[in-house]
Amino acid sequence: MRIGIDLGGTKIEGIAIGDDGSERLRRRIPAPRGDYQRTLDAVAGLVLEIERGVGARGTVGLGIPGTISPATGLIKNANSTWLNGTRLAEDLERRLDRPLRFANDANCFALSEATDGAAAGAAVVFGVIIGTGTGGGVVVNQRVLSGANAVAGEWGHNPLPAPRDGEWPGPPCYCGRSGCIETFLSGPALARDYAAGGGGGEATAIEIAARAEGGDPAAEAALERYAERLARALGSVINLLDPDVIVLGGGLSNIDRLYERVPQLWAPYVFSDRVATSLVRARHGDSSGVRGAAWLW
Repeated sequence: MRIGIDLGGTKIEGIAIGDDGSERLRRRIPAPRGDYQRTLDAVAGLVLEIERGVGARGTVGLGIPGTISPATGLIKNANSTWLNGTRLAEDLERRLDRPLRFANDANCFALSEATDGAAAGAAVVFGVIIGTGTGGGVVVNQRVLSGANAVAGEWGHNPLPAPRDGEWPGPPCYCGRSGCIETFLSGPALARDYAAGGGGGEATAIEIAARAEGGDPAAEAALERYAERLARALGSVINLLDPDVIVLGGGLSNIDRLYERVPQLWAPYVFSDRVATSLVRARHGDSSGVRGAAWLW
């Protein structure tokens, strides 16, 4: 039995899956925001609760909102900032009395979709999270590619390629730089762009998509700008990784038009006579992260 834990900023989700990928049990609890020791207690308690519910001991993989530094063994780059600088891996392994495997939550998403999801069987998969932030993960032959610095797939903190008038130097990013892909392609970025382009009032990405379908010209223009920016950003990924499949996840992955429009727009940014890469929607949706954590074993 494999257990996966998705350690988020507001909730912690756990799942037990069998060798065939079938779900045996799922639990979700609130995350103790800002409290590291209570986070350790919550994760360890959730694993033991799942094992009691299933009646078996399992391997445990964890998807985390950051990564473990190869240089120090400490958590870095986590937007759940109370985890940064901690020895999360060592502390949890001691509490659960077993080896654990950890990966960035976007890597877990990509692994899930490459194992038994929308990209099952593909050799090279790039998993994209477009939601509150913008993340990514790389899977090659059903194995996560972490990299020498444990930042493989972090495309959201590269500059938006081929900037247009008004896009440079770009909005400030929480990472300390400006003009990052995340500042153009996250959900809040789309909402800001819609408002700046004449959209009425605050609106979520899904509401903007619905307004575009209803004939709102500001929403239609904002979505077209978004699709074109996504095409530029993914074109650079294709040039670097040449993936067989790119899988979209996160809230903005529910915008249907992206799957047709973005491949129509990315060819000028890809150094090839044709683009065979497929752009697909995640099969497991919001469950992909926790399933991918289980598949780390």
